[in-house]
Amino acid sequence: MSHLIAPSILSSDFANLQSESEMLNKSEADWFHIDVMDGVFVPNLTFGMPVIKAIKKHSTKTFDVHLMIVEPEKFIKDFKAAGADILTVHYEACTHLHRTIQAIKAEGMKAGVALNPHTNVNVLEDIIADIDLVLIMSVNPGFGGQSFIENTYNKVKALKKMIINSGSKALIEIDGGVTTKNAKQLIDAGADVLVAGSFVFNSDSPINTIKDLKNI
Repeated sequence: MSHLIAPSILSSDFANLQSESEMLNKSEADWFHIDVMDGVFVPNLTFGMPVIKAIKKHSTKTFDVHLMIVEPEKFIKDFKAAGADILTVHYEACTHLHRTIQAIKAEGMKAGVALNPHTNVNVLEDIIADIDLVLIMSVNPGFGGQSFIENTYNKVKALKKMIINSGSKALIEIDGGVTTKNAKQLIDAGADVLVAGSFVFNSDSPINTIKDLKNI
């Protein structure tokens, strides 16, 4: 499988979400990446279900929803109703991670687990076979536009080894500071999905930038 590109709506023009969505539909992007932040788990607030529903009306692609919130298990049905195809929760926010993964799958969504920069991939050893996606945060979660954490390459390699050894089919997604400068190294290390926010939406031509990332 060639790698997937998931532009992050967090960096788009919120006053023109319809036209931004239509642009992504026309582009070579594979997924819409949607960051939901609650101001508790991370020091920032973004948007919730009404905005996701509004974007969904204008989207033709997979909705990859990344919850940076406390108690994500309370909102699984709501995010399914809003249009999520993949729902990713943070390891650090889930006391009963296995139960939460099963609840996501019971709603017919793919289940992802995200890890903050300080969290070792080994914590997923007992659950890796149940996960569809592992999201590695390559910046500290909460804000767009941060610079990439170099240790991410080592984490991706270690995680890839664990996935292969366990027979898991989990995809590895990278979120934070992804550009055309580090994309190839990430893919070579084992990444399957690249999230790009400000690098795409702040560029002169988001469609061409997505194409460049896709063709690496």
